Order: sequence, then C-alpha cells, then structure tokens
Amino acid sequence: MGFKHLFKAEVKWKSNEDETKLNPKNHEIIIEGKPKLSVSAAKAFKGDPKLYNPEDMLLSSLVSCHMMSYFYVCSQNGIEVLAYSDNAEAILEVEFDGSGRFTEVRLNPKVTIANPDKIQLALELHKKANQLCFIANSCNFPVLHNPSCEVI
Repeated sequence: MGFKHLFKAEVKWKSNEDETKLNPKNHEIIIEGKPKLSVSAAKAFKGDPKLYNPEDMLLSSLVSCHMMSYFYVCSQNGIEVLAYSDNAEAILEVEFDGSGRFTEVRLNPKVTIANPDKIQLALELHKKANQLCFIANSCNFPVLHNPSCEVI
C-alpha cells in the first residue's frame, strides 16, 4: 500500500430546531473548512425534496470521481478533453422490511476532445478510469459505463 488518507465528517441534528420541526429527517453535514451541507432523506422516504440526500451524494461521488480519474488517464495518454458531462442513474432496491441497497449505477459520460484520431482511445480509457476510481472501487455493485465521444 502506498499511503492512507483520513477523511472526517460530522453530522448534526436537533429535535427542537426549526428545520427539524418541519421535517425530522433534515440534518447538517459538517466538514471542517467547508460550507455546511443541508441534507434530508430522499423524497421517496418522506425527506425534503429540496435538499440533497445520501443517495444523491453517493451517485454524485461516483460521477465526480470517475470524471477526475478520466481526466487523469486522458492526460497520461495525450488526450485533450474540451468538455465533459454525465447524466448518471442509480438503481436502489428496497425490501419489504425497509432495508435496501444499490444494485447498479450507470454512468453516461459524454466527452468532447480535440483530436479525431483519439476517439477510440478516449472511449476505452473509461475502463481504466473506473479501475482507478476510489469510490467505484469501494462499491459492492456494478458501475456500468455508456460513454460517448465527439470532436470539435
């Protein structure tokens, strides 16, 4: 193993605050030196639909980590990325007892590059990016990719 990083997060919830009176699932996540993040349960679980929820954040973490890993492997292979977008989806299966788990995430990265000769390589590098992605490596469900690439 090369090295370890320690990440810390704090959660705060109080039953007598205005936000929790409106919705008892609302809470804050605090990470030192960063803005507080207001969080609730997903709308399907009676949370505040205007706030982020843990499911949103898990999917967003995968999308963001894959993108940054992809930028890294592209830079290692001489590919200039001009634009990147992704409309990802996650499937959460909930059991009758209330337990559940993600069963699949599908990333749909759309990449714009400068060199038309590198389109195939740009598409193939999503596999390498997935192998390097810290978040994808921590998941016990498949993270699938449906990439597309265009040239300007």
